[in-house]
Amino acid sequence: MAADNKRLDGEIVAIRRADGESRSLAASLPRLVLEARRIANNVIHGLHGRRRAGAGESFWQYRRFVSGEPSQNVDWRRSARDDHLYVREQEWEAAHTVWIWPDRSPSMAFASKQARDSKLERGLIVAFALAELLVAGGERVGIPGLMSPTASRSVIDKMAQAMLHDDVTRASLPPSFVPSALSEIVVLSDLWSPMSEIRATLAGLSASGAHGTVIQIVDPAEETFPYSGRVEFVEPEAGTMITAGRAESWAGDYVARVALHRDEIRAETNRLDWLFSTHTTSRSAAELLLFLHNGMTVSKASVRSTVKVGLGA
Repeated sequence: MAADNKRLDGEIVAIRRADGESRSLAASLPRLVLEARRIANNVIHGLHGRRRAGAGESFWQYRRFVSGEPSQNVDWRRSARDDHLYVREQEWEAAHTVWIWPDRSPSMAFASKQARDSKLERGLIVAFALAELLVAGGERVGIPGLMSPTASRSVIDKMAQAMLHDDVTRASLPPSFVPSALSEIVVLSDLWSPMSEIRATLAGLSASGAHGTVIQIVDPAEETFPYSGRVEFVEPEAGTMITAGRAESWAGDYVARVALHRDEIRAETNRLDWLFSTHTTSRSAAELLLFLHNGMTVSKASVRSTVKVGLGA
């Protein structure tokens, strides 16, 4: 009976802790918004906007004519200046939608002493900063099931307000929806969900042909399992508890299970031609932001190439 009471008390504590952490989100959002804007501004200063060739109206640059492309692409006025043929390229101006999913489930509130932020804070900072970068580049940003796509300059404020007024208990993975084929999806989560759920979610999101990037955000303690002695582990979402008599004896199996889980996620994203990477909260948020921005630039270049091939066929 005493053991049952102890377990019940532990479950109550876990539930109260998760509830308190969700309430504290409202208090911490202003700080997270400011940090996101600071990081986004620093990154923007190192970039040159979204100027890239495509179907737009603003002149971007001249390039050499490539044998085999339509002769009507040649700019004869510019070509008359020397012995080469040139094509006048326009800036790509067709904004597309980027859906960003920051996991706000209870497990994301975990933070060890080695972490700069909790997983939740890091996910929100990067989501806000990425949205700021994308809107500055002319794209539209939305949150699946929560915020319709917008190109508003106050996109961070809109995202924060949508989360503050969201009464739904959010799952770790994004809800089912059908993005357009040219959409981009960014999932920021600890991805500790069962592999069957992850596989089903990615299959649904990619069914229309949309491209995506999946980032597993983890705490340093979740990487190395730095525990020893008798430790009680509380599952933050179900409230269940597991007691380890000698926690250090679990480390080897734990690390192997994490590696296997990641290999399975990577195999699935590779099959779908999506990007997958991990990010530890002891590292800088700007590092993850740059990775996402660069990865999406490559992805959009691939989409433009596909569109051109389709038009030429």
